[in-house]
Amino acid sequence: MQTPLITNDAVVLGILLSILAFVFTTSKSENPVWKKFYKFIPTILLCYFIPSLLNSFGIISGEISNLYFVASRYLLPTSLVLLTISIDLPEIKKLGPKAIIMFFTGTVGIIIGGPIAILIVSTFAPEVVGGVGPEAVWRGLTTVAGSWIGGGANQAAMKEIFGVGDKIFSAMIAVDVIVANIWMAFLLYGAGINEQIDKKLQADSSAIFTLKNKIEAYRAQILRIPDLTDTMKVMAVGFGVTAIAHMGADFIAPWIKLNAPGLAKFSLTSGFFWLIVLATTIALGLSFTRARDLEGVGASRYGSLFLYILVATIGMKMNIMAIFENPGLFLVGLIWISFHAILLINMAKMIRAPFFLLAVGSQANIGGAASAPIVASAFHPSLAPVGVLLAVLGYAVGTYGAWICGILMKTISP
Repeated sequence: MQTPLITNDAVVLGILLSILAFVFTTSKSENPVWKKFYKFIPTILLCYFIPSLLNSFGIISGEISNLYFVASRYLLPTSLVLLTISIDLPEIKKLGPKAIIMFFTGTVGIIIGGPIAILIVSTFAPEVVGGVGPEAVWRGLTTVAGSWIGGGANQAAMKEIFGVGDKIFSAMIAVDVIVANIWMAFLLYGAGINEQIDKKLQADSSAIFTLKNKIEAYRAQILRIPDLTDTMKVMAVGFGVTAIAHMGADFIAPWIKLNAPGLAKFSLTSGFFWLIVLATTIALGLSFTRARDLEGVGASRYGSLFLYILVATIGMKMNIMAIFENPGLFLVGLIWISFHAILLINMAKMIRAPFFLLAVGSQANIGGAASAPIVASAFHPSLAPVGVLLAVLGYAVGTYGAWICGILMKTISP
């Protein structure tokens, strides 16, 4: 691994926050050049893409830096708490079965897409999807399936279940990260033009508009200028619930691993799984209490700040130059994700699902709890919990779906 130009995380954090400030400042500019630019390029996409360029050119490194770990373990759960405490859960229920249908369509797209990608590539470049023993390509691809349906814990489970070699596993991590992040970039771009996409899909997005309008009306009703005490309360609730979630995860995950190791296939031995579940569950409970009024002093604004810092650290982990190191495997990944996308688009047309449910249903599979709320909040901060709830479902079905995908890929491999 090449040492980046900047290794001090304090400096890297300053650079990332400066990038975020630059993007948000220019996005609000009245300059006609910037107005035209942001008409086509969503703000959140730049917050993600600029750090990836710095990583790709060796200025900073997502691999060496600990900022992603800090953001995902501390800022992400706190963000989810602050975005969730003002949510209207009964209104989320009104989104209906379309959210679940789109999620499972995305899951099926991953399960079937892997074998189809192998089959297509094997017709003109069988050596790309060949290999024998632990280093066989199909074995490595099972770890991508685990990551794309569930997450890191499911990915690790596939490595053990199918006996994946370390060399092919390292290559598959690059395929996983690069292809998934390219797809996430498309989703973030789509979030910026979702109304046009919904027209093409002939989608009924009335339930989502109703949810956004109700939350905006509630915020306008309780909005006031916060003082230092208000800000302290917001931080205490956000980081306090995160602390409780960490304590619970530190107890529950090891206990299950010791007493019911078989539940690992559901990701129930993953500390991160319980961290997200507990933080979200407690916050949903608080949404029925007076804690909900913290939205009036900017709870979701702080939550969005933490979420955008996470976006920047995720972008920092993407190295776009890695695509050229093993282009054959990336071709498999791109065909795979394309099938997933085509299936989702056709299902959305069939059931008239809005692009929001397509994007979140996809990212709840591909990105899990770390990035599904990012895509959801790109539509509106109040919608982030929808992404979390679907991502938790992905953890539960990830190992089973990836195992089925692995068996199919083994059967079809040359």
